[in-house]
Amino acid sequence: MEEDWKRAKGPFAAIFTAPALWLFVFFVVPLAVIWAYSFGQNVGPTTIEISGTFRHYVRAADAVYLEIFLKSLWLAALTTFLCLVIGFPVALAITFAPDKAKAWLLLLIMLPFWTNLLIRTYALMAVLRREGYVNNSLGWAAEHMGWAFEPLPLLHNNFAVILGLVYVNLPFLVLPLYAALDRLDRSLLEASLDLGAGHLRTIWEVVVPLALPGILSGLLITFIPALGSYLTPDLLGGPDSQMIANVIESQFKRANDWPFGSALSFILMYLTFIAIAGQAVITNRRRRLAR
Repeated sequence: MEEDWKRAKGPFAAIFTAPALWLFVFFVVPLAVIWAYSFGQNVGPTTIEISGTFRHYVRAADAVYLEIFLKSLWLAALTTFLCLVIGFPVALAITFAPDKAKAWLLLLIMLPFWTNLLIRTYALMAVLRREGYVNNSLGWAAEHMGWAFEPLPLLHNNFAVILGLVYVNLPFLVLPLYAALDRLDRSLLEASLDLGAGHLRTIWEVVVPLALPGILSGLLITFIPALGSYLTPDLLGGPDSQMIANVIESQFKRANDWPFGSALSFILMYLTFIAIAGQAVITNRRRRLAR
């Protein structure tokens, strides 16, 4: 076996070199440049001097930006929680659905990925706006019942942002949950039911612990893009609904303060690394306890 691996090193290196080079040139190098900018300062309209300063990271701790960071974390956490509440029953239903229905249900979950995010967001705006489908339907129902109706403010507020984030990120949670639930040993569920546990108790005490690694992965996969969302709060939110990605965009475009925008970007990336490390610690601890 060792000899086979030694003979395969050449073909493996040939296959690996091209994607590794691509990742290095178009991923690692740009990130390194932005990281270096975060320690620099503007010395001209288009010139940045790398001086090794930490003042942009210190500036990010100002109350204004700290509040936006905390609000972004809260919106991302709430979005992830709502996706879990909605997505877990959906993934469970898909898991126990007949094979033919399962294929169609999975297709419906993946269908949004075939449509551009911008188009989906504008479609949601058409549903939520003052003269949109929701308000028009409610107005029609109120008119036929003889009630007075004032269009609901469903757009350009925090409600619209949360609804949009859940709408966009829900498939990211359903698919990992389904993958984890589909691998469960169903004989354990049958044993739990035979021993007198109800369906809800079986789900809580058997299904959830066994599927916990998949649940944690799904939460992480949902939380990270929700935290860095830009388009959804920009189009669906109002002045008080901006998240940290919108502030980063304004620093690069309108304020032309690339060093500060770079520092904010990497603080967001550091938070992402912390979340990934936390998930890895929990997973490793569960594995050690399982042994």
